[in-house]
Amino acid sequence: MKIIIKLFIIATLLFCGKVNAQEFKGEATYKSKRQIDVKLDSTQMDTGMQQQVMEMLKKQFEKTHILTFNKEESIYKEEESLGAPNPQGMEVVMIGNGGSDILYKNNKEKRKTNQIETFGKLFLVKDELKEYEWTLGSETKNIGEYTCFKATMTKEVEDIESGISFNGDKDLSEEENAKPKMKTITITAWYTSQIPVSGGPANYHGLPGLILETNDGSQTIICSKIVINPKKSNEIIEPSKGKEVTQKEFEAIMEKKLKEMEERFRPSGRDDGESIEIRIGG
Repeated sequence: MKIIIKLFIIATLLFCGKVNAQEFKGEATYKSKRQIDVKLDSTQMDTGMQQQVMEMLKKQFEKTHILTFNKEESIYKEEESLGAPNPQGMEVVMIGNGGSDILYKNNKEKRKTNQIETFGKLFLVKDELKEYEWTLGSETKNIGEYTCFKATMTKEVEDIESGISFNGDKDLSEEENAKPKMKTITITAWYTSQIPVSGGPANYHGLPGLILETNDGSQTIICSKIVINPKKSNEIIEPSKGKEVTQKEFEAIMEKKLKEMEERFRPSGRDDGESIEIRIGG
């Protein structure tokens, strides 16, 4: 009888361990900011207007996202907030500042679905999860109560220079037919093995622990709060609304839309008011 009881207890503990692993869930809050290197022409706008534009740009790139995750899936959503208003009397069109509304990642199946609303349309951009070649280091630092390890990787990206056009006085895409310039950037990530989830903010993943901070030289994303097994949190449900496209198809659609918008703001001999077109490189 004693042997049977012991076996029953062991089996029960094993079963409870499996249940707890399945129910494991976490919620992390990330804040992002970006360095802005856009020089405004003092002959085109006064100091007050320059301050309004720079404040608007700063607000545009300061965002808060919530990552809800378990060991296999995650949802990354931006918190709704009021952005800085456009400077009075000006229509400001931001080009090159797109972002996802919902980013779903499935680590087990190595795929992601990005639900993006842009130009008044909703898209479902589906793609495989990229395998990043991280270099794991021994350097550590604390982020909150978590000990984090440093990891780095290099990535080749298109070198898009920041630019600004007042009332269409500059064509920001005049070299669009030229071969794109490329540059190599170093991405630094800090991850904690105390949360054994291979996930992180935005498109970052693939480390032996949750990524709490990233920096690619122009944008910094850092975790400000973590709650493990919260009583209330967002459901991890893959988005299903929107026109389904591949990443390449989506990029082609965006390129076409951007060209149409640039045509709209080119000088036409009419004075319909002031407009600013801003392209932020990355």
